[in-house]
Amino acid sequence: MAAEDVVDHTVPTIPSIHPSLWGVRNMAQATATPAKGYAAHSATTPLAPWNFERRAPRPDDVSIEILYCGVCHSDLHFAQDDWGMASYPVVPGHEIVGRVTAVGDEVSQYQVGDLVGVGCMVDSCRECKACNAGLENYCAEGFVMTYGSPDKHDGTLTQGGYSDKVVVSERFVVRMPDGIDLKSAAPILCAGITTYSPLKHYGVKPGDKVGVIGMGGLGHMGVKLAKALGAEVTLFTRSESKKAEAKKQGADHVVISTSEDEMGAITETFDFMLDTVPVQHDINPYLNALKPDGTHILVGLLEPIDPAISGANLVFRRRVLAGSLIGGMPETQEVLDFCAENGITCDVEMINIDQINEAWERMQKGDVKYRFVIDMASIKDA
Repeated sequence: MAAEDVVDHTVPTIPSIHPSLWGVRNMAQATATPAKGYAAHSATTPLAPWNFERRAPRPDDVSIEILYCGVCHSDLHFAQDDWGMASYPVVPGHEIVGRVTAVGDEVSQYQVGDLVGVGCMVDSCRECKACNAGLENYCAEGFVMTYGSPDKHDGTLTQGGYSDKVVVSERFVVRMPDGIDLKSAAPILCAGITTYSPLKHYGVKPGDKVGVIGMGGLGHMGVKLAKALGAEVTLFTRSESKKAEAKKQGADHVVISTSEDEMGAITETFDFMLDTVPVQHDINPYLNALKPDGTHILVGLLEPIDPAISGANLVFRRRVLAGSLIGGMPETQEVLDFCAENGITCDVEMINIDQINEAWERMQKGDVKYRFVIDMASIKDA
């Protein structure tokens, strides 16, 4: 793919829906529908085409034709059973943008033809304190993932967005704002909300100094979002070659984290650190870079922290080490609207579904800026 093809921010022309689909509403007699996808059938085999059935829609469901689906590193981790929780076959994909084709009798927010999104979760208990606060991502019973989770109603495993269609409860669907680029909006449903939610929760405001650690899919969105919130943003990277790219993404400053001189020069400088690194790394130098009362937020690391944190780095400056996981449904809609209002897009490289295994290999090598997005129209020919 040519360099000039890597990022395309044009809003695509969406083909009109066949008249027979307009006004489809009563799903009381609905049945399961055939679907096409790409699935992992084991932890060691490539993704391959798979025909399966989407569940019969329920009264509160929205049926969606998938137009685009982002490719997240979590897709690869899950399919390869790196976290020990995979069941097969599984269709990955939790950055879904599509068009509504039918709605249930109880649906009030969407109608046929609407452009919508589905992110990392498709259900929760809907009754606990977190769910009642619009924080379904912290559901006391655990949220239902878009793929690889048992459905709360029938126990079948959810299947994700590397497919032609999906059926999701209205509560877990978000609306695409007018004017947003649909292709680059797909990763906002994961990378965008993952970085936006902690910035908002911990109160990043104009004039704050925010460090963003890592320059991948999460990191480049963190830079853009923190900048749009009015912060002075510094990117921390191990690579000199990423300095120019970081400035292009909007970073005010770049610090090479392997340089003792550069790290020493920013001691007690920052109000917040947004840490997007998904592998074990030494957090102590970044804690030293925080002011008293500063906050270091983990959004990428799910493993034990190693090397260990010096308690003195927290205690003597009243610093906070925090974590954050995606965001609830109201906040997911909020970040989409925020991005549309501020012209923020995720940098994407478009692929066809039959290129997915090659894309995963490149993603493992870090050879993508910064998210692959699948044009799901390509599944018709796959």
